[in-house]
Amino acid sequence: MPSFDVVSKMNLQELDNALNQARKEISTRYDFQGSNTVLELAPDQKSVLLKTKDVQKLNATREIVLQKLSKRGISLLGITVGEVDTAALGQVKQVLTFQQGIPVEKSKELVKKLKDSNLKVQGSIQGDSLRVTGKSRDDLQAAIALFRQAQGQLSIDMQFDNFRD
Repeated sequence: MPSFDVVSKMNLQELDNALNQARKEISTRYDFQGSNTVLELAPDQKSVLLKTKDVQKLNATREIVLQKLSKRGISLLGITVGEVDTAALGQVKQVLTFQQGIPVEKSKELVKKLKDSNLKVQGSIQGDSLRVTGKSRDDLQAAIALFRQAQGQLSIDMQFDNFRD
């Protein structure tokens, strides 16, 4: 029985490359001189901490990071921008969190969309991924097209892996 998996994972090497490019651009820009701007990747590699001198530089830093991520092929749908923290003296902080895996609520919405579409496929939630099985390859391709249309509405980054006949 043909099947495929719907997953949401980020290429960590591309993330590291994008952060290095952003650090390099920030270090060479004149308007960031003396601002002590820092980009720290969390040890679990699921978030990045942005620290700088003031809110304007923080906004510029965030835009540089998002631009570099976009150019490296990382979807911005899987990024959650945190609140600006101004509690530290002389510094402002913000956390960018990366989505790894599909949350259960979003998986349930995807399964509901499958059932509402009257396609002859079935979805089963398997941890942080969703497995879709069907009798024909055409039905599975129609399911992928349906998920791509719903990607913007659900604000979720999806990849399709493990397509088997």
